[in-house]
Amino acid sequence: MLQFDLLKTDEAQGAYPGSHARRGRLTLNHGVVETPIFMPVGTYGTVKGVLPRSLEEMGAQIILGNTFHLWMRPGLDVLAQFGGLHRFEKWDKPILTDSGGFQVWSLGEMRKITEEGVRFSSPVNGDKLFLTPEISMQIQTVLGSDIVMQFDECTPYISIEPKTKGQLTTEAEARYSMELSLRWAKRCKAEFARLENPNALFGIVQGGMFEHLRQESLEQLIDLDFPGYAVGGVSVGEPKDEMLRIMAHTPHRLPAHKPRYLMGVGTPEDMVEGVAQGVDMFDCVMPTRNARNGTLFTRFGDLKIRNARHKLDEQPLDVTCTCHACAGSSGVSWADGGRDGFSRAYQHHLDRCGEMLGPMLASIHNLHYYLNLMSEVRAALDAGTFGQFRAQFKAQRARGV
Repeated sequence: MLQFDLLKTDEAQGAYPGSHARRGRLTLNHGVVETPIFMPVGTYGTVKGVLPRSLEEMGAQIILGNTFHLWMRPGLDVLAQFGGLHRFEKWDKPILTDSGGFQVWSLGEMRKITEEGVRFSSPVNGDKLFLTPEISMQIQTVLGSDIVMQFDECTPYISIEPKTKGQLTTEAEARYSMELSLRWAKRCKAEFARLENPNALFGIVQGGMFEHLRQESLEQLIDLDFPGYAVGGVSVGEPKDEMLRIMAHTPHRLPAHKPRYLMGVGTPEDMVEGVAQGVDMFDCVMPTRNARNGTLFTRFGDLKIRNARHKLDEQPLDVTCTCHACAGSSGVSWADGGRDGFSRAYQHHLDRCGEMLGPMLASIHNLHYYLNLMSEVRAALDAGTFGQFRAQFKAQRARGV
């Protein structure tokens, strides 16, 4: 089941031009998702270091799982016993699962792609495995994810083909990859229907850095009439201006009455720009990965908690933030008079000592920041002030902490 309601679109407001931004509501089998939305990544059935209850408290409406990794561990026998991923990880809201295509891409020369599928050795135990569009659909049916992604061939920015290895992927290579993904999309749709999966299947637009290939891909996927669409093959090593060029070209050309998902993107700036280009859904490992490496996102720029200047700093990570790390259990920000959160000095200490609470608090903060950013985007769209919000967001992030 999938229903997408387009509630509002961005229009010009005084000095602020309009954009492709839109406000929507996505209804799935496990609940309603207000869009635009950021989806925390729970690759192995958990968002690293964060309890499901904490995710819900900070406003997470939908999270990700990964077909490839969950197939490896714990395996389909375990997941089938629990009736799918929701009960296994104790999350009763919607889940989206990636198809495994990106993980296969990341294996590089360790995998062999053919028309039928991909052969590779398990990174867990070395077993010889074969992943096809049909098998990906079967795995995701066992997982019970609300949104199932088609199995695709992620077009690399840098070629790994023997004759062109290390060079920019050529147009011919990008076309072959895109057309293979289209053929796999048809197979995914047929298998999804055969399995009578009650959830929703998204198609994935590919085509590398070539706009005309992206256009061909999206037109043929639209003809297949998927319930929703994703833009894949970005944030795969290309320069930022190349990613922004594809982001400006593709999302708003997808059907207005269906949800649009930009895969694997990105920074706060990337997401706000993506919203302006018509994207409804985002995911990225950056909030939790950067948290584990001591980088915190704040309203006023990024903060490196490992820097010595934070050793005696009594401020929270972000004076405007109401997450548990910054505001404690009171939920009152420092800017509003709260003093219950943890100081930068304390979190600097945790990081320097390697205490596990450090990355846990940092992950909570970063995820809260991303989810709150999307909440503020939705509020601005509801109020008809997205252009003003976009300008203020850029100015505040550029100010620095």
